[in-house]
Amino acid sequence: MLRSVLLSLSGQPRLGRAMDRLPFTRRLVRRFVAGTAADDALAVIGRIQDAGLLSAITYLGENVGTEVDAQRAADVYVGLLDEIKRRNLRGVPSVKLTHLGLDLSEALCRENLARVLERAQAGATLCWIDMESSAYTDRTLALYEAVRPRYPNAACVIQAYLRRSEADIRRLIRLGATVRLCKGAYREPPRLAFPTKGEVDESYERLMDLLCSPEALAAGTYPAFATHDERLIARAARRARELHIPPEKFEIQMLYGIRQDLHVPLQRQGLRLRVLVPFGEEWYGYFMRRLAERPANLLFLLKHLFRG
Repeated sequence: MLRSVLLSLSGQPRLGRAMDRLPFTRRLVRRFVAGTAADDALAVIGRIQDAGLLSAITYLGENVGTEVDAQRAADVYVGLLDEIKRRNLRGVPSVKLTHLGLDLSEALCRENLARVLERAQAGATLCWIDMESSAYTDRTLALYEAVRPRYPNAACVIQAYLRRSEADIRRLIRLGATVRLCKGAYREPPRLAFPTKGEVDESYERLMDLLCSPEALAAGTYPAFATHDERLIARAARRARELHIPPEKFEIQMLYGIRQDLHVPLQRQGLRLRVLVPFGEEWYGYFMRRLAERPANLLFLLKHLFRG
């Protein structure tokens, strides 16, 4: 119930604007968001790289209402890639298609996405195409399939809580795709998504096994397991050992500010770890979804509010 309430609140931008007026809230948001400017995020991924970790960078925003806003988002990503190359960083972009104009026009979105993919390809880096709510799943997968022949550096995301995801994973394996498997953080009805944590975890395990299968690896699939769940991380490492998958053929991904205590232990195991670093003015929806994902995040917020 708490998760549903928080996800419902994530769609109330007026609350975010009110929170932004509180100095404490702005400080707390920095636990999960690098800052509002690109330089804030670039500084963070520089520190992440110094710690021996990989990174991904995302410019927060979705469901833009004008072509100008969509083109501006693409411009920001192109500029980020130029700056990443100039600073010799190992960060890769992670984009939302509705930020690039998918609600306005598929042609506009594809044009903006191609600009980002082209610049990423020139720098020999991946570009993750994020998955949003289930209303966009079909269009996201279709656009990914359409651009992948020209841009094999395009990578896709699948959400384990959706009931359809096993079929989508099998579809992506046939393409030899680079796939991030996450649990999912949007509000979805039970007919589309598994409603309980136990069911989502079971789905995640099934999809993990598919992505680690000999068939997937033979097709060239590269899996990234996005989770802060120690049990699932340990399971991914164990499956890799059992199937003789070398460390460079898969990775673990985490969000900035969450379970940083696991970074060093995972490094010591020889696992590749990538940290997703968000930035931007449109932090509110992202922030609320992070609270919904993990009760400890909300407890941290309440503890500091009462202290204030």
